[in-house]
Amino acid sequence: MSIVGVDIGGTFTDLVAYRANTIITSKTLTVPADPTEGMVNALALAECSLAAMDEVIHGSTIAINTVLERNGAKTALITTKGMRDVYAIGRGNRPDAFNLFFRRPRPLVPRDLTFELPERINAAGRVLEPLDPAAAAQLAEKLIALDVEAVAVCFLHSYANPAHEVLTGEILRRELPHLFVTLSHEILREFREYERTSTTVLNAFVGPRVSRYLNRIEDFAKKSRFGGQISIMRSNGGTMSIGEARRTPVAMMESGPVAGMIGAGRVAELLDIDCAIGFDMGGTTAKTSLITGGVSPIEEGYVIGDVFTGQPMQLPVVDIVEVGTGGGSIAWCDQRGGLHVGPVSAGADPGPACYCRGGEKPTVTDADLVLGRLNDRRFLGGHMPLDRGRAEAALGKIGQELGFDAVTAAQGITTIVDNAMSLAVRAVSVKRGIDPRETVLIAFGGAGPLHAVAIAREISIPKVVIPKLPGAFSALGMLMAQWRQDFVHTMIGELGKVDAGLTATAFAELSAAGAAALARDRLTGGRFNFAADLRYRGQEHTIPIAVTGTEDLTTATHATRARFDGQHDRRYGHAAPDQSIEIVNLRLVLTVPRMQDSIGLWLTHPWMPDGTAPEERRPVVFSNPKHPVETLILWRPHLAAGRQIAGPALIEEANSTTLIGPGDRAVIDAIGNIIVTLEESGSQG
Repeated sequence: MSIVGVDIGGTFTDLVAYRANTIITSKTLTVPADPTEGMVNALALAECSLAAMDEVIHGSTIAINTVLERNGAKTALITTKGMRDVYAIGRGNRPDAFNLFFRRPRPLVPRDLTFELPERINAAGRVLEPLDPAAAAQLAEKLIALDVEAVAVCFLHSYANPAHEVLTGEILRRELPHLFVTLSHEILREFREYERTSTTVLNAFVGPRVSRYLNRIEDFAKKSRFGGQISIMRSNGGTMSIGEARRTPVAMMESGPVAGMIGAGRVAELLDIDCAIGFDMGGTTAKTSLITGGVSPIEEGYVIGDVFTGQPMQLPVVDIVEVGTGGGSIAWCDQRGGLHVGPVSAGADPGPACYCRGGEKPTVTDADLVLGRLNDRRFLGGHMPLDRGRAEAALGKIGQELGFDAVTAAQGITTIVDNAMSLAVRAVSVKRGIDPRETVLIAFGGAGPLHAVAIAREISIPKVVIPKLPGAFSALGMLMAQWRQDFVHTMIGELGKVDAGLTATAFAELSAAGAAALARDRLTGGRFNFAADLRYRGQEHTIPIAVTGTEDLTTATHATRARFDGQHDRRYGHAAPDQSIEIVNLRLVLTVPRMQDSIGLWLTHPWMPDGTAPEERRPVVFSNPKHPVETLILWRPHLAAGRQIAGPALIEEANSTTLIGPGDRAVIDAIGNIIVTLEESGSQG
């Protein structure tokens, strides 16, 4: 099977293809005006024919950027009479209690585009007030006059009975065929009215723009005579068909970042690392995730944007902490002379000053170049030379504001960035009860290996692993992603006392939905894994516990209770075996494996060096900008397995550079990973 993964980021477009047991890679600048052009350039650079491929897997930031930039479709919201303000009111809590300027999330749909229809269904799914089709048709006529592009429909308790949403959807799609219509039960059949409404609105808000983007990808594939399958990365770490992505674009919110964490999990498994932290630093942002047993945790609740004021999304998402500090992040001074880095990025156009594309503001990449950490002749394998003079000029300007020279300003920028990213790594470890000293940092992304050791040192992580192909590792992770779809059915009742008939019906409905999804995407051999969201009675939040059938929730509940008590104790440090347990939701995770075995074999293939080259040396700044350290420069493809490297050293390769500090030691293991062991004590030179 021939397959290609394309990761379009804010700065670079990465490509990894697997064909005839061979890995092919390329990296090129993203084209913001038309990201598909970046894909075309990456394919051409890799000399990879799309027509010869069986499948294309793609990850993109278009959905989440549409929300963050608030430039989505003009959207209307239709809800139950009396519930018009649920979306605007949100939750009654004040999460940022001491912030005098705190404001609640600003709805993506204004109140004048929020409409009510008389209808009512109760929490048990019983119709209390029928929906009047004539009222829905009249509302459709009104929407035409308002020139909206998308409509979100979210009726009260439609998770229990979607009949009224189905009828409204039929009317809207018949009368307004040009609009993007989203019905809440098609996205999420789960209680929590505010989060369900927000998720439905998000899907409608990004739908038209994502659809146009996916259409461009399909048009390009047709012109390239591609006859295979186009798959899109989901936020839950799986993939979906391009048709499913059109229907539920909200599932693409973290489409790009999750793939790298899949690859990091596989590396952790291969190296027998029980607890690892994946760290991905690209051109625009840095991402990190805790990986236990080779798997990143999945969170059901997620906020797009600021944790306090962002848009809630109630869908499964790989738990990733993201910060706006990438290689292209711009350094700037505030009115009081304080130095800051990010979150604004120079992106691909104009990019950092050293890219010679018109950028004049100093970035992290400019700082790394001036500090001697990047090779201006070998960037992107020599395909994109960097201009040190332009970087020095940009850093010199901000240095004047600070009273520093360009090198000192560069050192300050990298220190700020490393501290910010170490806080993100701390958020997925220390804040969750994990001692960083008992973890391993797996670093990738174009800039990840360059900053990983400094971050590990900051929070006392003793070892760093740089896998093969770190600069295109997210694209490689796509090749290992499974097709995956999640289904949920709210079903509230007490464990052991819930009605067996209703429980069996819920299992059957989820199974039928899963079978329909497989048939729609023409797949076979899916793995059906069920779980129940459980909590002690009186609690708010739940823990998903694996179950196999109706009996686990109705008659034979002893093992289910034991699993929940144990999981609760591990997560919160206590359990209450004498308390009753409440069932909240029944879930189905349906997966179809892809190429884990083939890519796993490639990852474990014995490492063989590709030629030899003379070693070089150049001065590199570590901690003291006035005293650079003479540093060994190595070319990674030429290093043999077992090679021992004493820091300070730089290990360069086509798409990334690994920085090893003074006193640290590295070794090339048998399968080609760089294993860096940090010095236990001592200072940097």
